[in-house]
Order: sequence, then C-alpha cells, then structure tokens
Amino acid sequence: MTVTSWHRLAETAVLLDGFHALKHALRFGAEVPLAVAVDRDGTLALAEELAPDVRQTLEALLTEVSEPTYTSLVPRPHPTAVAALAVRPPRAANLEKLAHAPRTAPVVVLDNPRNLGNAGAVIRLAAGFGATGVVTTGTLDPWHPTVVRGGAGLHFATAVERLDVAELPPGPLYALDPEGDDIRAVKLPDDAVLAFGSERSGLSAELRARADHLVSLPMRPQVSSYNLATSVAMTLYHWSLGKAF
Repeated sequence: MTVTSWHRLAETAVLLDGFHALKHALRFGAEVPLAVAVDRDGTLALAEELAPDVRQTLEALLTEVSEPTYTSLVPRPHPTAVAALAVRPPRAANLEKLAHAPRTAPVVVLDNPRNLGNAGAVIRLAAGFGATGVVTTGTLDPWHPTVVRGGAGLHFATAVERLDVAELPPGPLYALDPEGDDIRAVKLPDDAVLAFGSERSGLSAELRARADHLVSLPMRPQVSSYNLATSVAMTLYHWSLGKAF
C-alpha cells in the first residue's frame, strides 16, 4: 500500500475509522481494498479475542504503517489506530432494498437531522434491530466519515441513503410527534416508515403532511424531549416486541 493509492481511493471510498468499524463492515460484506494498522500483530490479537470470524480476512488485508503515516491518512486518529477504505454500496441497490415489498422490517427516516453523531447512532441502532434501512432528508450526508464512525461501520448492515420527502419508500408513514397518539396503544406494522423530526425543529411541514399517523412516546410532564437516538431506540423496541431475531 502506498499513501498515494490511499489518497486516490479516499476520494470516493468510505472511511472506516477504527477496528470496530472495519470489523462490522467486513461482517456485512463490504468490499475493503485497503486497511492499515499501526500495530498489525496487536490488531490481529484483538480480532482473535473480539471477532475471530474476521481474523483471517484481516490477516490478509492489514498493512502495518508508522504512526505518522497513519495519522496523515485520517482526520481524527482512533484509539485502536486502525483505518480502512471501503467501497460504498451502489445507490440503486440500496433504493431497491428500501422499496422492496413486502418489507419485513421498518424504514427509519430522519427528517432534516443536524447532528452527525446522532445520525451515526441511529444507523447503529437500526442495524441492531434489523431495520430495512435509514433514510435522511435535508443536507446532512449520512455517509459522512463522522456518521460512519458513530455508526461503527454498520452502514453496511442496512440500506442508508439520502432522499427528498417526496421520494420516501412506500408504506404507512408513522411520524413521531408530541401531539400524536400514545405509541403504546399503536401496533407498528413491519412495512412502516418511521419518521423522526430534526433535533432543533421537529418534523418539517412537508413530512407532517405526508404522515398517515402521528404517534408520541411516553414522557414525564415538563420534560421537553428525548435524544434523537433514544427516540428511535424506543420506537424500534416497541415495534420489535414479539419479533424473533
């Protein structure tokens, strides 16, 4: 591996920042042409302990580099001193997954989110619950390196795309809103589209107009809101009750 080839590929590739992001990407079939570690043997030992299923792949893939070289390749060094570049899944394939019917798990929609870390945490949750995918509207890039870092590489375990509200996947749209029906009295279908408003301003007027149902999470009076990822976790857990994983 050369620094030149890294920078050439980095223009279009997805940065996998840290051991866990690389581990998850490999588990879910990502194509990873380059991976580096400051301590190759130590990284392989970590894989033997935490992810023996990918150790052999890592042994063939990892190139050891000096710490100065590693830090020159990433915007923010990770404590594990591991980084890799992965090929982003084709947009057409993700859109096909999102639109496929019948769906066996909901699609999560983040309506004009603002915080990159929150978006990453939601993608990690969606992957854990087996959601069909995560869609963002607005200007935030759901494949931004900070989002991928927050998602621990689990973008490759679910379909992640940015769409306009008019392009949302088919299915009954349940939008989270403080004035909606208590979610505990609502059964969320497997083909639901679950929409969550911006951390700052809530649901956009366009998405609210598209909603088939408004639902709310239980909340103690005088508590203004939940963190976005917490809201998504509570909603997906409610959906998952009775589901077998």
